[in-house]
Amino acid sequence: MRWRRRVATRHGFSRQLTFAAVGVVLRLVACGFMLIRYLANLSTGRLILWCYFIWYFVVLVRYFDPSPRLWLTSLGLSGIIGFALYLSTTAGGTQVKLRFWPTFRLFLMPFCVSSFAALVKGKDFVLIFSPKPAEILTAVGLCALLCGVAYATRRWRSRPGNAPRLTSEAPISRG
Repeated sequence: MRWRRRVATRHGFSRQLTFAAVGVVLRLVACGFMLIRYLANLSTGRLILWCYFIWYFVVLVRYFDPSPRLWLTSLGLSGIIGFALYLSTTAGGTQVKLRFWPTFRLFLMPFCVSSFAALVKGKDFVLIFSPKPAEILTAVGLCALLCGVAYATRRWRSRPGNAPRLTSEAPISRG
């Protein structure tokens, strides 16, 4: 009796594990397709914003400072300036409704700018450029990689067989 229960439990566990693994793989594939669609539809302006973020991230990783004062000051400036930017974009003659991501960017950009300035202070930067060529090449290389991937996905999606279907109907197979 015990032997049968153990085998049944073992097989039930392996089936559950198999279904979980298939579910993870399907989610990863779906995320890959969503990423390809996002990159294919990425506007030039948003691509430039991503390159700004990559540049910021390279500097952040290289010159990270764990000081809470730096990050709280950046957060406070982000709140004050972001709120002012929000007011300036929504106040006026026309009623503008901002969605989440544009509003988030209004607050994120002042945070990145103020923390960037604090991180590179006294590090011999010229404008936004590091004194170390390797850091500049890393940031430029990652931006070029992103631009290249976005360009490739646009070209791939623009090919006749790769364009997304506009209807939700399944294709009719004639055999």
